[in-house]
Amino acid sequence: MNALVLFIDFPLNSTMKKKVFITGASSGIGEYLAYAYAKQGFFIGLVARRKERLDLVATQCSEFGGQTKVYAVDVLNGSDCKKAIDDFIALPGEMDTIYANAGVGSPDGLSSGSAEKMNHVLSVNILGVTNTVMPFIPHLKETRTGKIAVISSIASFRGLAHHAAYSGSKAAVRNMSQGWGTALHKYGISFTAVCPGFIKSEMTGDNAFPMPFLMETNVAVQKIMRAVDRRKKVFIFPWQMKYFMIPLMKWAPDWMFRRFGM
Repeated sequence: MNALVLFIDFPLNSTMKKKVFITGASSGIGEYLAYAYAKQGFFIGLVARRKERLDLVATQCSEFGGQTKVYAVDVLNGSDCKKAIDDFIALPGEMDTIYANAGVGSPDGLSSGSAEKMNHVLSVNILGVTNTVMPFIPHLKETRTGKIAVISSIASFRGLAHHAAYSGSKAAVRNMSQGWGTALHKYGISFTAVCPGFIKSEMTGDNAFPMPFLMETNVAVQKIMRAVDRRKKVFIFPWQMKYFMIPLMKWAPDWMFRRFGM
């Protein structure tokens, strides 16, 4: 897939010491992560396909006291991702945290006779993570520090009817995050597989099924940041999902899921 890559510079402040790189930064969790880090004075690499939305996020980050560099990149394009990441690494400051957050979700389209929708979900949600994470590893191994957060989902704990590609992709990246964390622990690199429940976003706005314990995005982001800073290996939230919903998803009979269309 070919993509137009636009790197947009915003003035840098020499006092900026820590950097955070966020994919899927044009909306939802990624957007609110950018705002939260801007309020803490981070220099933020903003990544998404929608340049106009990224520009708006960058402006808001500036108002919150942060500084940014915008990368209008499709995470499916590995070459463009690497160019953006190499550019961001070369900028002044310590690389603190990487968020592999870009993702999509849509019904499988089981009656269409085509795998196109499922293949797109699998590609973005899995290859988008590897294209984001892998270019950072040599640098982080050299500096022997760094935190990487991979956004998974509670959907990773059970294949969901009509959204099996989404739940399967999130299970894949959860396991990849755990495996990478084990392999790279000796270099001081931590991985956190973030498994949120339902968060208010463009993606969940289209859901036609029940969404218990729906959480505001700004609240979710604060919980995610604390978990990543504490270098948790897997972070499942809210607590109702961890202690009630996930055990139910694992052990409940299929007829319950059929009844609720999940």
